Amino acid sequence: MIPSVLHAPAPGWTADTDVVVIGSGIAGLVAALRCRPHGRVLLVTKALLDAGSTRWAQGGIAAALAPEDTPEEHLADTLTAGVGVCDEDAVRVLVTEGPDAVRDLIGLGAAFDRSGGDIALTREGGHHRRRIAHAGGDATGAEISRALLAALKDSGVEVIEHALVLDLLKDAAGRAAGVTLHVMGEGQPGGVGAVRARAVVLATGGLGQVFSATTNPEVSTGDGVALALRAGAEVTDLEFVQFHPTVLWLGEDAAGQQPLISEAVRGEGAHLVDHAGVRFMVGRHELAELAPRDVVTKGIMNRMHETGASHMLLDGRHLGAATWESRFPTIMAVCRHHGIDPVTEPIPIVPAAHHASGGVRTDLHGRTSVPGLYACGEVACTGVHGANRLASNSLLEGLVYAARIAEALPHDLTAPTPHVPESAEGGRGGLLEPGVRGEIQRIMTSCVGVLRGAEGLETAVRELEALGRAGAVSAGAGAEPGVAAWEATNLHTVASAIAAAARLREETRGSHWREDFPERADGTWRGHLVTRLAGNVLTTIYEPLEGNRS
Repeated sequence: MIPSVLHAPAPGWTADTDVVVIGSGIAGLVAALRCRPHGRVLLVTKALLDAGSTRWAQGGIAAALAPEDTPEEHLADTLTAGVGVCDEDAVRVLVTEGPDAVRDLIGLGAAFDRSGGDIALTREGGHHRRRIAHAGGDATGAEISRALLAALKDSGVEVIEHALVLDLLKDAAGRAAGVTLHVMGEGQPGGVGAVRARAVVLATGGLGQVFSATTNPEVSTGDGVALALRAGAEVTDLEFVQFHPTVLWLGEDAAGQQPLISEAVRGEGAHLVDHAGVRFMVGRHELAELAPRDVVTKGIMNRMHETGASHMLLDGRHLGAATWESRFPTIMAVCRHHGIDPVTEPIPIVPAAHHASGGVRTDLHGRTSVPGLYACGEVACTGVHGANRLASNSLLEGLVYAARIAEALPHDLTAPTPHVPESAEGGRGGLLEPGVRGEIQRIMTSCVGVLRGAEGLETAVRELEALGRAGAVSAGAGAEPGVAAWEATNLHTVASAIAAAARLREETRGSHWREDFPERADGTWRGHLVTRLAGNVLTTIYEPLEGNRS
């Protein structure tokens, strides 16, 4: 049983605004800044303003900025990576509006690396041209976050840090009218409260913490997707969880956030090799190490199985010390911290959970199926990524679609009369005990990871349902309300939705790899899996692709 609302104390305080934005990565910050001209904006973030995934982004942001590049070529590469289930209209929006969006970001003060006065561009997997702009060598996300946070200071946007969003508030017509949230630690005001708003923008980031090992920070517990499901919103394509091919291997039992070795390292010429020094991606794809991420991940996993090795190697020794020091100072420092010198030895790597291509379903202006609720960034499914995100399209997606929400907002805003419940006692389903978090991660990693099959997926669904029943007696009979229990419950909700979708899709497509159905099945599975929560039960239906959205 999935709770329809998180059990929590009654709101002890209220705040009023026009727009509440949840999340402070690139999508949340851009949404807050762009929505500010349309009224009061309150930005709520789970930890510190710069603690989300954006600052960890190493490689860069993709856009057709070079004179010889075109949006059409960027479109083609994105559609190829998405393996037939991208929304072409959504991709076209991304690639045509992307270059100006990056220039606007530069206008805000973001300093990208340059070569001879022009923006320096590199290549990453799936791109046929050099179109990845980067900053600080391999610190692109940190620079973008710095520039946006600097712009936020004098914008008039109010901020609440250390706040975990709980549930959506709706007015009598079923329109989003705010959120309940819990302010943690030293945040002010304290405890559970209610923010009443005319529009709610979810920009809560990813869900990588549903797996044992991930590149995502600790705050990425799928809170936005879980909230959207409880609110009745449609969630799409959750089975397409991208595993980054090259994450620093720290041992068999490594868990939590793992160091990422950017795809840009391969873009600059590093090679994937096995322990005998063989470049095993050569011959598997025309782009070899720069094939789309799902292809490279599968190549690595296959070679591990063929050789019995626990990991593979990324050899960048031939790049030389100067390239490592100028292009990848952060990665080099992380490797050396863990006893690996990439200048003189190959880097041990293994795939790990990285990016959710699916999420809360939106239209081309970020609207979800719940009026007044919007989503952008990794929490959203705009249709851009399809079955497999093209490298460095995620920062661009957050940038472009957050701005599109702001464009739509003046036409959409109404004056709802929010209903703020005294407590969440009316929702069926209790909270899960915090201790189940590790069990959820174990189930997902062993049964719903890179390699999937019917037996493992059946086991995952069955074991997750058992965990849900343990907390389903009634609200108040499960775990005591608190951050750990709320996060565990959110992780369980999201894990259950991913496992159910993965079990249903009986084919291999993009980042969804079924060992028992190794081929793509365009005739029966070229479409989307749409998940909803009703009556404390998740339902997932198949929706054939019927062309592009208007």
